[in-house]
Amino acid sequence: MPPQRIVCLCEEPTEILYYLGEQDRIVGITAYTVRPPQALHAKPVISHFLEADLDGIMALAPDFAIAFSDLQADLSAELIRRGLTVLTLNQRSVADILEAVRMVAAIVGRDADGRRYAADLIKHVDVVRKKGATLPIRPRVYFEEWPKPTITAIGWVAELVEIAGGDYVFPELCSGVRAQDRSLADPVEVLRRKPDLMLASWCGAKFKPQTVRKRPGWAEADFVRADRLVEIPSEIILQPGPAALTDGLEALHEAIAEVALALKH
Repeated sequence: MPPQRIVCLCEEPTEILYYLGEQDRIVGITAYTVRPPQALHAKPVISHFLEADLDGIMALAPDFAIAFSDLQADLSAELIRRGLTVLTLNQRSVADILEAVRMVAAIVGRDADGRRYAADLIKHVDVVRKKGATLPIRPRVYFEEWPKPTITAIGWVAELVEIAGGDYVFPELCSGVRAQDRSLADPVEVLRRKPDLMLASWCGAKFKPQTVRKRPGWAEADFVRADRLVEIPSEIILQPGPAALTDGLEALHEAIAEVALALKH
């Protein structure tokens, strides 16, 4: 029998289950849930991603939990010790996000619907890929995930930048699983890569362009002087769920296309 009472320690399965109409199976969610917006009002909050009310979770009598990556390894291990079955997703690419959609759907007995959902997401990605391919210029793009230390884009974000029509300037770093694997010893390295556009999503913190302009040597960079500093909301790009392939990808393409047209002229 598919699980009937699911705890979602990350947002992605919540978004997937709501899309499938299986939200009644969800008994607890993370405080960082944004999509869909009604979930945060309809479901008990049982975690803050890295921390969780373990006793509160077990009091909900769940029969399944879904977590994300090594970041929630300790939470997953403790829930397993308490007798709960835990699925830990580990999306690092667009393909991984699509597989997570299929997997979560299959777990609740909606395998065919999950495949259709993934297929619809692929169609959307392909539409944006074609639009990106028609841009007159492929802008060089720098994506910043955190300012201090300077952390560059995780895998799926760099991949989506390329799909949206940009050339990502740190391709050698985006495969890094840990944040420190994608950090820069010296932020001046960004300037050496000569980006045309800076996109930023500071893990839920508000992006502050004025602090970027104050970095040593940055004020004279062409992309800074042209004010090509664009924030992408973290909830649509840094969480590896469907939103990254829809709203997140659209936001990337809009920013990249605007710069491409400006550079052409």
